[in-house]
Amino acid sequence: MKDTMDYYAISSLRENHAGWSLLRAQNAPLAVSFFMTAFTGPNQRNIGRQQLIDTLDDVLFGLRDAYGEDKFPRPAAEYLDDWAAPERAWLRKYYVTGQDEPRYDLTAAAEDVVRWVESLRGRDFVATQSRLTSIFAVLKALVQQSETDPEVRLAELQRQRDGIDAEMQRIRDGNVRVMSAPEALDHFQQLTALAKDLLSDFREVEQNFRRLDRQVREQIATWDGSQGELLASIFANQQDISSSLQGRTFQGFWDYLMSPQLRTELRDLLQRATQIEALSRLDNLHAVTNLHQDWLPAVEQTQATVRQLSQQMRRLLDDKVFLENKRIMQLIRSIESGALGTREAPPSGVFMDVAAPSVDVALPFERPLYEPSRKVMVDDDVVAADDTDVDAGALFSQFHVDTERLKSNIDAVLAHAEQATLAEITDAYPLSQGLAEIVAYYQLATETEWADINPEATQQLSWSLPDGSIREATIDQIIFGRPA
Repeated sequence: MKDTMDYYAISSLRENHAGWSLLRAQNAPLAVSFFMTAFTGPNQRNIGRQQLIDTLDDVLFGLRDAYGEDKFPRPAAEYLDDWAAPERAWLRKYYVTGQDEPRYDLTAAAEDVVRWVESLRGRDFVATQSRLTSIFAVLKALVQQSETDPEVRLAELQRQRDGIDAEMQRIRDGNVRVMSAPEALDHFQQLTALAKDLLSDFREVEQNFRRLDRQVREQIATWDGSQGELLASIFANQQDISSSLQGRTFQGFWDYLMSPQLRTELRDLLQRATQIEALSRLDNLHAVTNLHQDWLPAVEQTQATVRQLSQQMRRLLDDKVFLENKRIMQLIRSIESGALGTREAPPSGVFMDVAAPSVDVALPFERPLYEPSRKVMVDDDVVAADDTDVDAGALFSQFHVDTERLKSNIDAVLAHAEQATLAEITDAYPLSQGLAEIVAYYQLATETEWADINPEATQQLSWSLPDGSIREATIDQIIFGRPA
């Protein structure tokens, strides 16, 4: 990955990037200020056309009152159409299923310009301590979670536990340290900045998914090969997006946001943050409690863009089936018209060979005679068996292999690795039920799409019997992977 850009790359951005064209536009102050008023200021997305026109009319009314009617003479609707045109691409205009009114949203390029312009006016208070704390926290997580030496990991955890014990003892002694007002304001500004950056990231992720959707549509429209090859290409593209770093981190954020426990914890922390006395004079304090409410629509819209890929593939199959049926009917009609055309003047010679009709003869006496069914007499007398010498221990030696426990073992190992073999799983969770447990693992591998059985490689599994002896089994290599 290149850290710097050369002259040619920057010149290309200047000529082609939508954000740079926004900065060079004559009415850039109007567009940027309107984008702040309608979108980034209230953290709104997916605004209807009429609502957006009303907002822009209010902005234009104030500017015309201050600078004259000739300052911005065009109607608000024309400005919206101009900013959403493909050559501008500052606004994204689209339609929602079941609605006739178009919707608008900021593009990722326009939002980058808005954030940059906001940063130019300067800040009365610059958050530095919280940024340094965040850097240290991320750096520690990066180093500690990447350490493979168990002794180093244990030493670090012990150091953290000693620090927690020391902090608890200071609190018991009455020495409770409370964050000062500048520190609280520092961390609050860092929190709001990160929340806005996260919403901006969603627009960029959604734009990348829309680009993939557009590529799939173009591929479908221009494809000349077989339907199977086209579907294989589309599935490969979708798999590339899902397995990419961006796709996996987005899916991880979606899983985090959908966890009821984590959402409850986040809501409780945000509510407690609004009760901090040092932050009580801030105007936008209570807006913090709705951070997760702003994320949900943005994530849902990004997910809806991904779902459009499946809809496009379904529509492709329907269209292909229709075209194939239409082609079959055309062939049948051509055959019928050709037959009618040759009816009056049939071709000379042998035209077609047809097998002569024949009848299978079956003599009456060849059929078997009726034979009545035999009635079986059932003796229902109950005879008590002498079971004094029967060993009933076999009835109590049966056991059941809990497949849910085996799934938990697999999930626990895959929580720290992308994939793991059955040998690695049994090393972490030894076999306790012998061969029956191995068969259960085989069954799980065949029933899930996230496992693979490699017959070309083998692995050794062993387990202990109650008498202390060791049994071993050589089986095909089974690899379990984490779902994408």
